[in-house]
Amino acid sequence: MTVYIDPPEWPGHGRLWSHLVSDVSFEELHAFAASIGCPPRAFERDHYDVPETRYEDAVRAGARQIGSKELVRRITQAGLRRPKGRPAPGLPVQESPARESPVQGRPARG
Repeated sequence: MTVYIDPPEWPGHGRLWSHLVSDVSFEELHAFAASIGCPPRAFERDHYDVPETRYEDAVRAGARQIGSKELVRRITQAGLRRPKGRPAPGLPVQESPARESPVQGRPARG
């Protein structure tokens, strides 16, 4: 099992957060996250958000500490990166609804 965590340096909701990822599979990531008590709602696209207070728990459970840039590089190289606005592999791309121009008969610019 190879799960990684970056330092808790991402601010949000009055605390600092880390990102927990796997470079093997989402199944591995979900299993590890469940084993340390991360709720499913903490999963976002390709990682779990882990509060600073749970960082050491993840490391003690076996998450390897790496920097944020290395974390992104590893999941990108493994094909597990899911940036905002890009669907998960195997899911259809949602079409954006056509924007209407305020001037009837003209397409919106955009």
